[in-house]
Amino acid sequence: MSAIDDSRPIFIQIAELVESEIVAGTMAEETQVPSTNEFAAYYRINPATAAKGVNLLVERGILYKKRGIGMFVSSGAREKLLQIRRNAFQVQYIQPLAREARKLGIDGDQLSDMVRQSLAAAAAEGSVIQ
Repeated sequence: MSAIDDSRPIFIQIAELVESEIVAGTMAEETQVPSTNEFAAYYRINPATAAKGVNLLVERGILYKKRGIGMFVSSGAREKLLQIRRNAFQVQYIQPLAREARKLGIDGDQLSDMVRQSLAAAAAEGSVIQ
């Protein structure tokens, strides 16, 4: 698990950490997630704060509670989170990229070529052992 920082509300960070674990596949669907007390002990936070983060994911349908047992990852949670992140990616990165490309006179084919080259370069960087 990642570290908590002071830049944003802790309960939001707890929810994002769980989401990231689900997206990465380290928390599979229908598996139990750590309890709020485990989150609280690990991150040295108030259990109520951890519960607030977990409950946020319950409200979003990412987690569900089995009474007396604990919280579990919902079926379809990974795909739901991937779709949310893809949509956010488009708004945050693709739309501004497309607007800037248009300003610079870069057409769709040229932009596609640039993106493919950048993806290939990123893949090559990822395969280099450091």
